[in-house]
Amino acid sequence: MDQIQELLQVSAQLYKHLTQLPADKERDAYIQKMDDYLDKRGIIIDELKKLDANPIIGHPFEKQLRELDKGIIERLKKAKAEIAQDMKNLQKSKTSERRYVDPYASVRVMDGTYFDGRK
Repeated sequence: MDQIQELLQVSAQLYKHLTQLPADKERDAYIQKMDDYLDKRGIIIDELKKLDANPIIGHPFEKQLRELDKGIIERLKKAKAEIAQDMKNLQKSKTSERRYVDPYASVRVMDGTYFDGRK
């Protein structure tokens, strides 16, 4: 199989994989599969970069590859934003839980102690 056809195939699989964002329970497997596709795609791109001339330019699949690349970048940004929002929500819930368990943790008062401010 031609490397450009292989790149097109892996890019199409990644694009299809990124079309639907998973439920919370399936997120780890989703991210792992996305990472595998990105690794495969990166290896092919690195091999193509080693060649003297860029074989993608002027190739019949060039337009499809560029469109897929734009779509992949857009969908990766959406996935990254969703994961970042989930991480922020998790951190917020941890903070809320800590405040619920010990509401006076942030108060620094020493009971029964008097400090004289005069010199």
